[in-house]
Amino acid sequence: MREIPVVVQLYTLREYCERDFIGTLRKVAELGYHGVELAGLYGHSPQEIRNVLEEFGLKAASSHVPLVEMKRNLSKVIEDHQILGCEYIVCPYILEADRTEEGYQSLISFLKSTGPVVTEAGLSLAYHNHDFELRTLATSGKSVLETIYSAIGAESLQAELDIYWLQRAGENPVEWIEKYRGRTPIVHLKDMTTDEERAFAELGTGGVDIEAVLNKGEEAGVKWWVVEQDVCRLDPFESIGISLNYLKTKLPYLNK
Repeated sequence: MREIPVVVQLYTLREYCERDFIGTLRKVAELGYHGVELAGLYGHSPQEIRNVLEEFGLKAASSHVPLVEMKRNLSKVIEDHQILGCEYIVCPYILEADRTEEGYQSLISFLKSTGPVVTEAGLSLAYHNHDFELRTLATSGKSVLETIYSAIGAESLQAELDIYWLQRAGENPVEWIEKYRGRTPIVHLKDMTTDEERAFAELGTGGVDIEAVLNKGEEAGVKWWVVEQDVCRLDPFESIGISLNYLKTKLPYLNK
């Protein structure tokens, strides 16, 4: 089995990051994660964070960058990620006001023009889904997510599939990873409670077939597994520790 590294999305630890970003990175390393998916630098410079990550033996796998920030100063976003040594710039979220037929067409136009610029700079642009992108567009007759990936080639836009949101929308995450094999370098690993709330859960404690997703990773070309839990009922560090311990039971190389 190819050893796909496991990182944590720092949005999970946002309250800790706000108080002590460097200390949070240190603790992530101590837990045994290979790296992080960034969600802002909390007032630190890209070079400072690169130095800290290298000191702690962590990699910056990818980074969630608000769409408005990319639109405002794409060249600065690219430069910062080159300094960070972070290959994947990810569009993480679309505001509710923009979730219209016109809004999605505008998004597609932006991503279509932005992807080649990012690629030319030696980086990759990716798109992260929630459940609302699984709704059908009247203009295409397909889901928003399928429409986005159909309109833009893989060389310009990669997929960051979030298995929790896929399952919450009634989809099979494994089928989506298979559908976009070779285009899914980053996958968000999340679990979901089996009650009516369908809340975020530590890996291995809910109803998402995490093992089936992990088994699909190598052949689908996954390069990074990302642990994220948007909301934690436990202390977030305890939650990501439970999730990592679960992964160690399924991915033997994590125990080295």
